Amino acid sequence: MLFGKKGQAKKGQSKKEFDRENKRPVLKCSICNGEQVAGFKDVHTGKFEDVMLIRNAADLEAFKEMYGIADGELAKEY
Repeated sequence: MLFGKKGQAKKGQSKKEFDRENKRPVLKCSICNGEQVAGFKDVHTGKFEDVMLIRNAADLEAFKEMYGIADGELAKEY
C-alpha cells in the first residue's frame, strides 16, 4: 500500500505525544448511528479535538498504541 490510513502510525514510526496534564483521551460515541471518534478533550475548556474515526476494534487499538493510552484511560462520552 502506497499511502497509509490517516491518523495511523506506520511500522517503525515513533509514538505521538499529547499534553497529559491539560488533555484527556476520549472516545465520542453517537447514540443515533453508533459512529465513534477518538480524540482529546481539554480539561479546562471542554473543547474536543478529534483525531481519527473508529470503524472497528483494530482502529481503536491503533489509536491507543499510537498515543500510548492504557485500557482504563480512555473514557467514552455520548
